[in-house]
Parts: sequence; structure tokens; C-alpha cells
Amino acid sequence: MPVVTRFAPSPTGFLHIGGARTALFSYLFAKKHEGRFLLRIEDTDRERSTDAAVKAIFDGMDWLGLAADEKPIFQTQRYERYREVANQMLTEGHAYRCYCTKAELDEMRAGQVARKQKPRYDGRCRHRAEAPDLPSVIRFRNPEEGATVVSDLIRGDIVFQNAELDDLILVRTDGNPTYNFCVVVDDRDMQVTHVIRGDDHVNNTPRQINILVALGASPPAYAHVPMILGSDGVKLSKRHGAVSVIEYRALGFHPDAVLNYLVRLGWSHGDQELFTREEMARLFDVGQVQKSAARFDLEKLIWVNHELLKRMEPAAAIGEFCWHLERIGVSTKDGPRLEDVFLAQRERCKTFVEMAEKSRFFYEEPKGYNDKDAAKHFTPAAAEVLEALAASLEKAQWTVEAVHAAVHGLAESRGVALGQVAQPIRVAVAGMAISPPIDQTLALLGRERTLARLGAAAAHIRKNVK
Repeated sequence: MPVVTRFAPSPTGFLHIGGARTALFSYLFAKKHEGRFLLRIEDTDRERSTDAAVKAIFDGMDWLGLAADEKPIFQTQRYERYREVANQMLTEGHAYRCYCTKAELDEMRAGQVARKQKPRYDGRCRHRAEAPDLPSVIRFRNPEEGATVVSDLIRGDIVFQNAELDDLILVRTDGNPTYNFCVVVDDRDMQVTHVIRGDDHVNNTPRQINILVALGASPPAYAHVPMILGSDGVKLSKRHGAVSVIEYRALGFHPDAVLNYLVRLGWSHGDQELFTREEMARLFDVGQVQKSAARFDLEKLIWVNHELLKRMEPAAAIGEFCWHLERIGVSTKDGPRLEDVFLAQRERCKTFVEMAEKSRFFYEEPKGYNDKDAAKHFTPAAAEVLEALAASLEKAQWTVEAVHAAVHGLAESRGVALGQVAQPIRVAVAGMAISPPIDQTLALLGRERTLARLGAAAAHIRKNVK
């Protein structure tokens, strides 16, 4: 059978970083085997599911570029199908109606606890006569003997004794199907061959396998991925950094950097740190995912992002760069090409947030000068430097080479180090003492803006600095 994987989030919150890694692993496994990757929205928890959460999932998946191969499926649109399968199981004897009240169930479990037994439904309604007038749930008739073996692709064989598995509720009293039942019906109908999901589902798997077997279906292969912990070894939370995938966009990360970081959380290919998407799909092996929990390290993610930016073709980065510039209110209609600014900035900027803020001066006038930088570099002598450079550049060709010659010539003629010339120029044109190499900076800024800012800074110094 062709490989079919699925990512099945519940829309009760944002797409978190652990879910994104599970989606990535499922996506890569499908692509490696030329199969299909599907998206299923498990929205049967009507009280907690929200449209905003659905949108957050779609936005996160879209930003990461993890596109499903078919239209997403919503479980709430499949209730008729679940009822049909439940009735089929009743008819075939694989399920039964349970009429136990809450009080009965509480009494039963209290007795089990008192006897130091595992609290579980004891199957007392398995052979009870039908009582159409009483409220009931539909329970699965789980095998009472033997064992269910989960042949986990990561953990190896995990054995569950069927006697320890109680009879799951398939349909509640109000007619709504339960999570474990919907998952089984969906996986069968969608012909899912491999389920890659978090290890918090391990205990659900034998129950789901038994239901699939009762339905005459072959269970998929399962791979339970260990959870992601914070750098301090505890459950990942807000205090470790952003948790929602889309927050990482706001923090200035490229989606390819997030994917590169996530794919290495629990899996590796030798010492290779960075992968193209094609390499990920070709090299990823779910069987090589480690059994222990991975630890999230924000500093490592920042490193990955910076390394990718330094190697990335401008065309692959411009969309994110432009998004961040627009986010801080910078219009790029009047100014240098974004591709050229990106190439000039990427060595010194680790994130798009940093890059956008440090590139603002290319497209709009600086709102004053950084106090610390101006105090250090705007000396009375700096006014002469700026005026002399403006005079030199006024008639020069506007190329990086010509600007380079003018700046270096000025430093040599004054018998000073290049920094004593370049730093006042940076503060004058950028409002701060940080920019790409000064010749690139002025060439990108353009003749008109450069000369105007040099003149304005010289006037500022002569008026305010004694």
C-alpha cells in the first residue's frame, strides 16, 4: 500500500512547537516514501475548540510550508459516519450499551481503590438486557484474554495485557463520539499506514488497535515521538521562549530555520547541522529518532537561523524580510533593493527582527541619533570629516568602489585610523554606529540621501557640540 501519514491536531489552542515537530516528522516520512501527508482537525471537543485555534493551526502549517496533499478533514463533519460504524459494531457484537449511572461508576471505582485494584470499568453491562428507555453509552467489547503488541518504530515492541484494558466508551450518552473512536474510524477511512505522534498517546494505541481489529482493518504502524523539554529538563512552557509556532515568525526566524532545528530535536544524520527541505525528506528515518526526550535550546535555534541566513539565496529570504519591515511600519517603495540590503546585513543580523530594525534607515530618515553613539563619535572634528566627505562624494561616481576610495582617502589625508572617519559617518547616515561596511552602506543609501544626511549631521554637530 502507498504510505499515508496524518497530522491530527485538536483546535483547542495554537500550534505548539511539539506539534509542529510531529507534523514535520509525518510530512517527511510521507515524502521520503512518495506517499501522502494528510491534515485532520480533531474538533470533537466542542467546548474548547475555537475558530481562532483552527486558523492558528492553518497559519502555522502554511508558514512552515507543510502542505497537506488533500483538503483537511474536520471530525465534526463526520458524525454520521461515526454513528454508522458504532451501530455496525453493536450489530456485530463488538460493542454494547452500558446503562451505568455516574453514581454506580463512582461506587465501583471506590471499591476497586479500597481493594487496591486498578480503577477501571468492570464490564458489568456486557451481558445486560437492552433497555431502550434508559440513557446509555456505547462501549467497545475489548478482548478479555491475550495481549496486544504495539510494534513501535521508535521504541520497539510494547506489550499490553488485554485484561488490563477496560471497555472504552465509543459514543457518549448525548450521542457524541469519543476521541479514541473517531481516531480509529478516521485512520481506517483515510487509509493511514503510519501514525507518527507524541508519546503521550502510547496508552491509547493498544485500545485503538483492538477496535481496528474488530472492524476487520489492519492497524497502521505506530511511532511515538518523545516529548520536548525545556533546557532545564522540565516541560516546555512560555518561560523557555515562544511556544506557538507562529510566535517564532514574530521573533524573526525563517521557517526553514525552525524546520532545521526541529528535525534535529531527537534525530540526526551524522554531524550535519543544516539541511535543505529535499535533504530532510531524503535522509529522515523515523526509526532513528531517539527514545529519550529532546531539550529545546533557544540559543541554538538563533544560531541555526543565522547560519541559514548567511547561506540563503536572497529570493528565499525577501518575503520574511519584507514582512518584518512592514510590521514595524517601514515602506520599501523608496530605497535600495531588498535583496541588496539583505546581502549587506545578513552577516551581522541573527534574526529578521534585528535585520529589519537595523535596515530602517535605508528607507526612512533616522529619528535622531543614538545618544551613546553621538556622544562618542560626534566631536567637533567630526563635522569637518563629514563636510569633507560630502564634498568628495558630490562629484564622484556612485559605486561601492568610488565610495570606498573616498572614505579611505579621507582617513589617509587626515592621518587617522579608518574608524575615526567611518564611525561618525555611520552615526550621520544611520543614526547609530552599527551598519554594513561603510562603502556598501553609502552606495546602497544613494547619493542624494547620503549627502543630505552628512550635511544635516555636520550642522547638528556645529550647533550642539563644543
